[in-house]
Amino acid sequence: MQVATATATAVRAPIMPVQRSTSDRYAKCIEVSKRIRWDIDHDVIRGRRFDFSKKFMPDGLSRIPELTFLSIDEKRFLSQIQGRTYANMFALVERFIGAKTTELRHEHALGDQVAFEALVRLTDEELKHQELFRRLERMAGEEMPEGYVFKPQPNDVAGAVLSKSTWAVLALTLDIELFSQAHYRSSIDPDTELSDMWKDVFLFHWKEESQHAILDELEWRREHARLTEAEREQGVTDLIELVGAVDGTAQVQARADASYFIECVGPIYSPTEQAAIHDTLLRAYRWQYIVSGVQEPRFNEVLGSMITPAQGERIGAALAPLLD
Repeated sequence: MQVATATATAVRAPIMPVQRSTSDRYAKCIEVSKRIRWDIDHDVIRGRRFDFSKKFMPDGLSRIPELTFLSIDEKRFLSQIQGRTYANMFALVERFIGAKTTELRHEHALGDQVAFEALVRLTDEELKHQELFRRLERMAGEEMPEGYVFKPQPNDVAGAVLSKSTWAVLALTLDIELFSQAHYRSSIDPDTELSDMWKDVFLFHWKEESQHAILDELEWRREHARLTEAEREQGVTDLIELVGAVDGTAQVQARADASYFIECVGPIYSPTEQAAIHDTLLRAYRWQYIVSGVQEPRFNEVLGSMITPAQGERIGAALAPLLD
């Protein structure tokens, strides 16, 4: 992921005290975090291995049913490839989210201790999520054919993302937290062909990300309130560049996954069918990692309250090529 460093810098306004109603929302996130806390081994994996007779990704996320020329076994294998990429993508994004949250919590360290604790807990949970998805990648790699490659380098991506303005990083983070909730909703349909363990991954990830989305919104609004108009405009520019960078990552991985799938199954597809496999993966990844969050009503509500009509048009024009 190549991201240009923001060129404009400005003096940041002092941090404003957290208002009482906002502090209550931080406190509620702490209460829920304590109540729903889960463990990777005890609650999610539970001594199981992947059942490769099942799909890893719900049809609503994978788009695989559109590839009508694939056999049932081929569709299932392609779903499993997407599941492995899903684990890698989330291990990647949780890295820069945790790093940004570590930075933000220091801004509360000598101020509102409730907000500080909420962000400390969020950071701890994001580190746990990283480990969960790294575990899933290793488990998939033990049984899937050789040749799979996850192209993005997590540290390079995290560094590139974190070079952008905090306003833009928090906007992208809220999009991610919200699309993880949309992904959970896609996984709870009564699909007997979907892996039980992957259903649990979606469930437990959603439980904590639901609280993270609240904290992301609070921090994004706090950041927005102290910026100048010029800094907000730069934030919109940075967000557009970040969306483009995520799309670039989706394009690279779609090509890699399509090539891996075709090599594993064998040279049985026509050039037209090979192109369809690649195009379907790209549309699936754009949906999974960008659009499903952008289209969440909550994201539109929060973003819409912070931007001007002209800025909204700029963002809409950037998103238009990614939409079906």
